[in-house]
Amino acid sequence: MPYEPPTHRVERSLRATTGAKIVAGVDEVGRGAWAGPVTVCAAVTGLRRPPDGLTDSKLLTPKRRTALAQQLESWVTAHALGDASPQEIDELGMTAALRLAACRALDALPVRPDAVILDGKHDYLGDPWKVRTVIKGDQSCVVVAAASVIAKVRRDAMMAELGAVHADFGFGDNAGYPSPVHRAALEELGPTPYHRMSWAYLDALPRWQHLKRPRISPETVALEAGGQIGFDF
Repeated sequence: MPYEPPTHRVERSLRATTGAKIVAGVDEVGRGAWAGPVTVCAAVTGLRRPPDGLTDSKLLTPKRRTALAQQLESWVTAHALGDASPQEIDELGMTAALRLAACRALDALPVRPDAVILDGKHDYLGDPWKVRTVIKGDQSCVVVAAASVIAKVRRDAMMAELGAVHADFGFGDNAGYPSPVHRAALEELGPTPYHRMSWAYLDALPRWQHLKRPRISPETVALEAGGQIGFDF
């Protein structure tokens, strides 16, 4: 399906309205998975012309996505990744876990961004970052699209490594997301140490329901009720 290539329009706007000189794009992968971390990439690209075919990672074939990620890692000015583990997701809730992973990625950059373009509707970063949220930013913004592709390829590779150890779960194919193979393995074998133990999929597994943890702490409930937007699992 044809798609419009991403541009630097939002980045140029941020530079003009805020005086930002260094703008990072941030995107996540793994938010809806049953297993594995949530992974965030922060990328800085400047205003150079991007590699041909750059777009949201979900619109690319695995082969094209992998090749493009290799190209992007040498093309971007800087990039870094941050993870929040399944245990941190269970303990903190997804909103706080996303912020943790994103801050780890941003703090790992060799330069500190003056502003951040964040994919999506909700600002889960907050202070002290200057944030511009962009719905479908991974399709429309060069810097966010670059972060999207790098994050997806890195996390998929991580899950494929876990799949070599837990072959019945098909992590190499489903990357920890729901699938018939994944569900069947859970029913038979139960969750691995890499599964999120506060999530609703355990409600459909009577044999393993006793392992389910409370979703998030009361403190996190209060935080999300106070303005940070939670996400449905």
